[in-house]
Amino acid sequence: MRVLAAMSGGVDSAVAAARMVEAGHDVTGVHLALSSNPQSFRSGARGCCTLEDSRDARRAADVLGIPFYIWDLAERFRADVVDDFVAEYAAGRTPNPCLRCNEKIKFAAVLDRALALGFDAVCTGHYARIVDGPGGRELHRAVDPEKDQSYVLGVLTAEQLAHAEFPLGNSPKSAVRDEADRRGLAVARKPDSHDICFIADGDTAGFLRGQLGEAPGEVVDTSGEVLGAHDGTYAFTIGQRKGLRLGRPAPDGKPRYVLDISPVDRRVTVGAREDLAVDEVVGVSPRWPGAALAGVVECAAQFRAHGEAAPAIAEVDGDVVRVRFEAPQEGVAPGQAVVLYDGDRVIGSATIDRTGTPAHAAAPSP
Repeated sequence: MRVLAAMSGGVDSAVAAARMVEAGHDVTGVHLALSSNPQSFRSGARGCCTLEDSRDARRAADVLGIPFYIWDLAERFRADVVDDFVAEYAAGRTPNPCLRCNEKIKFAAVLDRALALGFDAVCTGHYARIVDGPGGRELHRAVDPEKDQSYVLGVLTAEQLAHAEFPLGNSPKSAVRDEADRRGLAVARKPDSHDICFIADGDTAGFLRGQLGEAPGEVVDTSGEVLGAHDGTYAFTIGQRKGLRLGRPAPDGKPRYVLDISPVDRRVTVGAREDLAVDEVVGVSPRWPGAALAGVVECAAQFRAHGEAAPAIAEVDGDVVRVRFEAPQEGVAPGQAVVLYDGDRVIGSATIDRTGTPAHAAAPSP
C-alpha cells in the first residue's frame, strides 16, 4: 500500500510513519506548511508549525529512509481554519480549530491530493483506532484514555476513514516515546504541542483582539443589571469563570459564570453555575464515519475534546441532530461539536447550533 505520512515534526507522527514503514508499506513523508510566516523556533511547548518543526520532520524522514516533501497549505489553512475560528468567535460561538483542521485540511485537502497522486491512504499520529466491523471500517477510541483523539476525528466521513491510518491507537504515549528512542528519532523527548497551533503564545483573546479590534460592551446579570465592562465579546466563552472583570461580587458570594454571549448588542450575561445546565442540544451539519443515522438511538455524547461522554438519546432528522442528555450538562456552547459514541465506537458528530431544554431548543437558527 502506498501511504502518505503526515509528519508534523513531533514524536507521534514520526513513530506512526515508522510503523507503516516497518509494516512493509511504501511510505512518503510530507510536512504541512500551515503558516505563511513561520517562526524560527517554538514558543515553549506551544504550536506545531515552525521552521524547527519542519526540520525535525525532515530529520525523522531521513532516519526512516523515506522520501520527504513539504506542502504549502498556508492559504488553505488560513481560509478554512483561522478565518473560520475568528468568524465563529465574532458570532459568539466557540469553535474547535483542531477538529476543523482535520475536517478541512488533513482529511480533505491533503487526502484529496494524496489520492490524486496515487496514494492509497494518509497516515497520521492521532491516537484513535480503526476497527473492522460488520458494516465496514469503524472509528474507535484509543486505548490510552489520556491521549484519545477520537473526538477531533469525529468529523470524518466513511469515505475519508476508508483511506486513513492511525498506527498509534493501541499504544500508550510512554510506549511511543520509548519506541522513538529505540529507533533513534531525535524527537523522542520533544514536548507535545498544546492549545491552538496558530496562537503560539496561547493568548487567544489577544489574537482575536488583533483580528477584530476592540468592541467594548457591558457585562450584565440575568436581570439586566450592569456589573462591568469588556473590550469584546470574543474574549468570552460559555461557562467561563475567570477574567470577567466584574465591579462587585454576587450577593451570595458565589462565583459567576458566562451564560450568554450576544455580539449584536455587545453584551455578556453572567449568572450562577446552576444556570449553565442544559439538557438538550440541537446540532447541524452531521458527519458519519460509518453508516448515516436516522431516527432515535441511545448513545453517549461528548462536547469537549477531553471531556466525559454523557448518556444521551440522539434523534436524527435529515441534517438536524437533537441530543437529549439523561442528566443536565454544564458549559455547552454553540459552535462546539457534539460527538456521539456507542461504547468506544464513534457514531458521528454535529456542530452545536442551539442549547437549552427540550421546550426551548426547538429548531436550528437560520
